[in-house]
Amino acid sequence: MKRERLDSIISNFPEKRIGVVGDLMLDVYLCGKATRISPEAPVPVVRVKDKELRLGGAANVMLNVITLGGKASAFGVTGNDPNGKAIEKLLAAEGIRNSSVYPDPQRRTTEKQRVMAGAQQLVRIDFEDTLPIPAQLREKITEDIISEIEKHNLDALIFEDYAKGVLSLEMLQKVIEVARANNVMVSLDPHISQLLEVKRLTLLKPNRSEAFALAGTYCSDPAESAENDSALIDVAGKLIKRWEPDYLLISLGPQGLALFAKDGSRHFIPTQAREVYDVSGAGDTVMAAFTLSLAGGADGIEAAIISNHAAGIVVGKIGTATVSTEELRENFKYDK
Repeated sequence: MKRERLDSIISNFPEKRIGVVGDLMLDVYLCGKATRISPEAPVPVVRVKDKELRLGGAANVMLNVITLGGKASAFGVTGNDPNGKAIEKLLAAEGIRNSSVYPDPQRRTTEKQRVMAGAQQLVRIDFEDTLPIPAQLREKITEDIISEIEKHNLDALIFEDYAKGVLSLEMLQKVIEVARANNVMVSLDPHISQLLEVKRLTLLKPNRSEAFALAGTYCSDPAESAENDSALIDVAGKLIKRWEPDYLLISLGPQGLALFAKDGSRHFIPTQAREVYDVSGAGDTVMAAFTLSLAGGADGIEAAIISNHAAGIVVGKIGTATVSTEELRENFKYDK
């Protein structure tokens, strides 16, 4: 991709309005040094010197939209607790519209604590409630999304499913019908614990193991090269036929991304990661970058290339991270 083309796509990001629907989380980093082994058990003792709060889950997708220059609206639920208020505060501080984030007094906000000794993550501790949210709350969120679509306030929607109870098949079906009628793109990052099988998606983005699970197929080991991974190609064909998305983008970890289109074409984009420190949130970055790129006028291949570069940047950072357009431009290897 030539620099002029990349700049043309990125220059459209600031005017694009992306709604993100899904499970909001608070990522908590307890950072310190491990200097000795506990006398109580063979584990390191970490003396915590800093505590950092970051947006996680679907909220990290929103933040990636913002750092890439787009506009983001949040649709979801928190608990009516200090962590929920922390998420609302962080959303507001980043300029993310959060009037459709509702507190549920019957649940706790999802919190993922990571204990860090320098750059090394020692353990992750999850606090969460995975029961479905109350029907009235889900209906309210659905109404809010449809209202924003009909007011022409959204260019694209991203559904992020972490199986924490926000999304349902009925919600997606209602929203997709209205979105497609109003030329609003819809992307879904699925979770294998609940099968939200919907048609007419713009983008379906599982990772390799999720793709095999969605197809109901045993997940074999990857081939040496994605281009020769016959099992992967077969699974992709099944998903395209069954789900009928415009694009199926499968994350392949160190092998990069595989893009399959409903016209039968397929493309394999090798990873751009130079150093991998932490893969937390890399999929969130891909979702934000691909959807923004499509909204900004990119075709599927261009969007996948941009997303691949974006993911290569964030995995070189510690913790749940984001990427900026400046980093993207610097990282890109332009065609001569």
